[in-house]
Amino acid sequence: MLWTYILYGITAVLVVVSLIKDRKKTKMAMKKAWKAFENILPVFLGMIVLVGLVLAFLDPPTISAIIGGSSGWLGVAVCSAIGAVTLIPGLIAFPTAALLITGGAGYMQIGAFISSLMMVGVITLPVEMKFFNKRTAILRNVMAFAFSFVVALVIGKVTGEI
Repeated sequence: MLWTYILYGITAVLVVVSLIKDRKKTKMAMKKAWKAFENILPVFLGMIVLVGLVLAFLDPPTISAIIGGSSGWLGVAVCSAIGAVTLIPGLIAFPTAALLITGGAGYMQIGAFISSLMMVGVITLPVEMKFFNKRTAILRNVMAFAFSFVVALVIGKVTGEI
């Protein structure tokens, strides 16, 4: 908690320094930052509501049974598949992962979820096929999906889950 206040303090000091150095550029940067915040806020709130509903309907023992540390490789596969078909920006994915871990999800499972979420794009596959050829796009996605299991394995070894 102390680090949070320290980082906010440093940020405030740097904004003041920026204002002193060039007021116009700082105002422009603040407007751009606000616009980015406005664009991401609906998605962020939607995901928080969705995860909140999931956490409200599924108690920690249920979450733990489905995607907890004891769910093993089946839980890893479920999380990896969900991550592969979900389109969520990283800014939203990491707080969502933290909420799921607090709710009883396992580290291996969340590692696979985040890994496949960031690297596999089932929804974006048609666009990817337009830029690359079909074979390359599918191969990249299959390899990224497999890599999410490698990530889960490494996390499992590090955390002692396996």
